[in-house]
Amino acid sequence: MNIKLRSKSGALQQVLALASLVVLIVTFSLSSGNFFQFSNIVGILFSTAVIGVLALGSTFVIITGGIDLSVGTVMTLSAVMTGVFITFWDLPVPLGIAGGILTGALCGLLSGTAVAKLKIPPFIATLAMMMIAKGLALVISGAKPIYFNDDEIFMEVAQGSILGFLIPGFDIPNAVLIFFIAAIIGYIILSKTIIGRYNFALGSNEEATRLSGVNVNYWKIVIYTLTGAFTGLAGVLMASRLNSANPALGAGYELEAIAAVVIGGTSLSGGKGTIVGTVIGALIMSVLTNGLRILSVPQEWQTVVVGIVIILAVYADILRRRKA
Repeated sequence: MNIKLRSKSGALQQVLALASLVVLIVTFSLSSGNFFQFSNIVGILFSTAVIGVLALGSTFVIITGGIDLSVGTVMTLSAVMTGVFITFWDLPVPLGIAGGILTGALCGLLSGTAVAKLKIPPFIATLAMMMIAKGLALVISGAKPIYFNDDEIFMEVAQGSILGFLIPGFDIPNAVLIFFIAAIIGYIILSKTIIGRYNFALGSNEEATRLSGVNVNYWKIVIYTLTGAFTGLAGVLMASRLNSANPALGAGYELEAIAAVVIGGTSLSGGKGTIVGTVIGALIMSVLTNGLRILSVPQEWQTVVVGIVIILAVYADILRRRKA
């Protein structure tokens, strides 16, 4: 009975999140004629790509009842390592991209090992990884941005448009396409594979999962490593989008990613969440920020509004859990 209630609650949260997104779009469209223009919609999707990919990875960890505070700086370290591989080591772009993604996965592996094997609370383990990644990014880059020397192939990863080439006039950046492909992959992993099943099992009742014979430590490490891989992909997209790897970027991105996950209906207490909800949550964050900017709301008040939205989303999650 509780499972059915949680399922209905999750579906209701997705509907409410989608309704909120529609209301925001309609409101901003009526408030400003510039909002619903094709170029602005593309801009919103483009700005969602990096945070969206980070949020996709964070979804897996949060469903387990854990947290990963390191995704912002690990993203930066992954971008820096991508720059090192492509610019300093002159590796082919595909290998550089793979290296950036593997950098994120390695950081996730280390965080997961600290949580699972050393029994360090996720908050502390990932906070330590956040500091380590930030320091390594500064040391490896020499505290200076790494530029890709106008490498057109690498720039095309995020800024190019395969869809625009196939459909003239439909110039959707590749970063947006990669985000939605990553979302599809995340959806399949979470809903169709053994990783997804154990992901929910760990978040629902870790002790019962352990007593049923599941190697809880192994699957925790797998899930944190998966989160790291998504984070590494976000780092590659960020570097391609800026055509540089700036070691000073990344701080604060983890909070936006977590906010997108929570707004999308994933419970901070674990055991419940969806990839679709996270995508909607990321879009809500971008639409809200873009709309407030178009309405000339000062930057400081934009931050206040986003903070209020996060509080309301968390409170809604508390109410759902009480009813369930």
